[in-house]
Amino acid sequence: MTSPWPISFEDVLAARERLRPYLSPSPLRRYPLLDELVGHGIQVFVKHENHLPMQTFKVRNGLSAVTALDPATRARGVIGASTGNHGQGMAYAAHLLGIPCSIVVPEGNNPDKNAAIRALGATLIEFGATYDASAVHCAELAAAHGLTLIHGINDRTVIAGAATMSLEMIEQEPGLDAVFIALGGGSQAVGALTVARACKPSLKVIAVQSEAAPAQYESWSRGEIVRGRPVRTFAEGIATGQAYEVTFPALKAGLADFLLVREDALADSLRHLIRTTHNLPEGAAAGGLAGLRRVAASYAGQKVGIVMCGGNIGVEALRAVLNSD
Repeated sequence: MTSPWPISFEDVLAARERLRPYLSPSPLRRYPLLDELVGHGIQVFVKHENHLPMQTFKVRNGLSAVTALDPATRARGVIGASTGNHGQGMAYAAHLLGIPCSIVVPEGNNPDKNAAIRALGATLIEFGATYDASAVHCAELAAAHGLTLIHGINDRTVIAGAATMSLEMIEQEPGLDAVFIALGGGSQAVGALTVARACKPSLKVIAVQSEAAPAQYESWSRGEIVRGRPVRTFAEGIATGQAYEVTFPALKAGLADFLLVREDALADSLRHLIRTTHNLPEGAAAGGLAGLRRVAASYAGQKVGIVMCGGNIGVEALRAVLNSD
């Protein structure tokens, strides 16, 4: 039988060694007001991936993938499709290592993220109305120009990079009972499952997705990959319309639970994170808190981690969330 696990714990350790010269561990912090908000005697631990370069956990993914390439492959250049954070992570890694990088984004993509990618010296290519269209064009360009395609999800070195976050969390707070992770493509959640299997099998990993982008949840519930589902969430980091071949089997095999939350619950949790932590989270970064608040009674008295996966929210999106309070 084929294993559902795309990476091993040894892959995670190797990724951490590759990342060590470039990244320091992100903080894991508690906020008394956040504990009060969640209630039920839960101790809430916030993993601040928004404190990493480019304000996103995906800098781990990009660095892990690019540093795994041999010198000749690096010299030819890398390319990836993205709606923003994966592209920023790749561009940052390429900038540090001095290699050519191209990022394909949909037309009308977040202009702030586009600007950040360009500022790092990457070539930005705007193509297609959706991420899926951008990804097809990206693959065509990679084949035509001999570039190495780094997929934001279906890549073992990308997932291993994301897993270094959960390894840090367990080292920073060994007593964690559960972790709630907003799920887009699944690299964070599969990384957490991989680390938990090796270091703390009792740790529960719970995925959270918006009702306005339910493809991953529907795939998990049905036990098969679902594609082409609508995407209407304001949370760009979890705005996925399908499940993915490399991450889906592990999500199906390992998640303790998978929760859908309403868009207004995401927005409300985002506002609470701003008030209690005085950080600026993006929409997806509120997913863990929104999920935990929904089922808090089931985790009474436990130590629970949530992930502030990034801080790249656009001004207009932030204004809309704050004005809806």
